[in-house]
Amino acid sequence: MKILFYDTKQYDRDSFEKTMVNFPEITIDFLKTDISHRTVDLAKGYDAVCVFVASDVGSEIVKKLGEYGVRLILLRCAGFNNVDLEEAARQSITVMRVPGYSPEAVAEHALALAFAVNRHIHKAYIKVRENNFSLVGLTGFNFKGKTAGIIGTGKIGAEMARFCQGIGMNVIAYDMYKNPDLDFARYVELDELFRSSDLISLHCPLTKDTYHIIDLEAIEKMKDNVILVNTSRGALISSEDLIRGIRQHKFAGVGLDVYEEEDENVFENRENEILETSITARLLSFPNVIITSHQGFLTEEALESISLTTLQNATSFMSGSPISENVV
Repeated sequence: MKILFYDTKQYDRDSFEKTMVNFPEITIDFLKTDISHRTVDLAKGYDAVCVFVASDVGSEIVKKLGEYGVRLILLRCAGFNNVDLEEAARQSITVMRVPGYSPEAVAEHALALAFAVNRHIHKAYIKVRENNFSLVGLTGFNFKGKTAGIIGTGKIGAEMARFCQGIGMNVIAYDMYKNPDLDFARYVELDELFRSSDLISLHCPLTKDTYHIIDLEAIEKMKDNVILVNTSRGALISSEDLIRGIRQHKFAGVGLDVYEEEDENVFENRENEILETSITARLLSFPNVIITSHQGFLTEEALESISLTTLQNATSFMSGSPISENVV
């Protein structure tokens, strides 16, 4: 099988090349550029393409892939909202993903963001580097004894719930499907979660039902000085409403590994550019907001798991029995 990888960084290449020694039947070519109307033609002659979380695999792209004989789209991520699945079905293209590469990695990053914005680590780091050892403006609060509200209790959300319980927090949760392993968590409706939580962490997929699940109405129901963390999908939060809530001093802190309009920025070095999007610039301007560039997955263990599962997906497809739980 010949696979063309789009939007690959050096850490992707290093991880896959290390794993490929156990898959001699697979040949991979790596591209730094992402898939688009200008680059989809490069997929001619390949059996499969592999894309990442920020790749836009819309209907026209999928149609082209079908014309070129591509029969498999490999996602080296868990999310699949960036692929037109209906068009893929029409083109008889199978779409496979990595549903559980390292839930601990993302949950640990979510907790790190919560700690950092609460204790103003980003501000303290800059102050001390400038020889300012004052503690003014760095007061946080103890998480122990407070309430963590977890929205979405799949593998990642469940890990975050366990972490929060481990530091002495009371855990409440919202999910359409209760996780039986979380016997310590109390499932509640969203309104109660918003009203009761000192920390709210988002771990649900992006669907039509969860789009802007955090809007102005939800923010107004939250406690004052709540901490909000999102390591799932940017469009779970209405950016305009979030900015309004920040300006109204609703939040003690906001930690975002994902955010709306991130697609042009994520994984790219734009340090010499002026950011044209006002939403991104406005979010970066607030002293109680920390933004990271979709790095929740970025651990050695997660990269190894992504590489192995992606190549196992390819070989299972080749054998005619694709791993059913990984098929979207």
